[in-house]
Amino acid sequence: MISSERQVLQRHLPFFTDKNVLFAGGINDAFPLQIECGNVQIWSCYFDYVNQISHKSAVDFSAVFNGSADLIVYYWTKNKQEVQFQLMQLLANAPIDQEMLIIGENRSGVRSAEKLLEPYGEIAKIDSARRCGLYHFCLKNRPHFDINAFWKTYHLPKTGELKVYSLPGVFSANELDAGTDLLLATLDNRIQGEVLDLGCGAGVIGSYIKMLNPKAKVTMSDIHAMALESARRTLAENGLQDNVIASDVFSHIQGKFDLIISNPPFHDGIDTAYRAVNELIQQAKWHLREGGELRLVANAFLPYPDLLDQYFGKHEILAKTGKFKVYSVRN
Repeated sequence: MISSERQVLQRHLPFFTDKNVLFAGGINDAFPLQIECGNVQIWSCYFDYVNQISHKSAVDFSAVFNGSADLIVYYWTKNKQEVQFQLMQLLANAPIDQEMLIIGENRSGVRSAEKLLEPYGEIAKIDSARRCGLYHFCLKNRPHFDINAFWKTYHLPKTGELKVYSLPGVFSANELDAGTDLLLATLDNRIQGEVLDLGCGAGVIGSYIKMLNPKAKVTMSDIHAMALESARRTLAENGLQDNVIASDVFSHIQGKFDLIISNPPFHDGIDTAYRAVNELIQQAKWHLREGGELRLVANAFLPYPDLLDQYFGKHEILAKTGKFKVYSVRN
């Protein structure tokens, strides 16, 4: 499937001729690997994108990027805080007169590009098609970027001890969400063995388990580079140590676990998508030891009970509110 963003960018190929181009942001297609230009760099904060393209070595997967290019092409994402975090660091390291194209679906909020970037240079909308907007920007006033200004922190109300650190774009970045809060209420200090916190976000669940059960071996995974950095800092700042890795569901998970736990996402950008949680439930059996448990929290309206029963035979509801349910199944 050819993305809407790609269809619009292909109408402006002369921008790319003989230029060194950096693609960044919420890239969702193979256009960067197929464009004819001087040289291509790709910076992505999303490991599911890295995992699905054939030339993985062509992508810089990281939360912070310090490269440069003649032309920057930025794919807008729905999270304004994440967009600001990425654009400010790109422009802080760019030369005056840096050229940039900003592309995004209208429903993602790309129209706010003008307000965000106007203080730093000249911006104009140059195309509108496929329900997307394309903007051209030229840098005239380089912004200051300090990553420390973007960190958010809060304490878990359940303990008063565990302090959570989070960068922009990470789920539940500013405060504990109600679903995770309900899931944490089902945990105690009897957890043993190998634990996988899948889709760890800022590391709330995995760090809470490690705090309650210091002998448990916890692995945290996520597709989001900012989440991985957040989880590592949450562990470190609380004097905890464990493994934090990038993985698209189980793509880079090794071994078997006594507990797989998750507050799985059901949005992919601005769309509702069940691909990740479907894979989580379908493949969990192969990553659980005999007698091992899969425990997850989800909005009560989501159709997970049938899927859990299909692959595990039955499920148990450990806790529920009017909005969320915590499900448990055993291998």
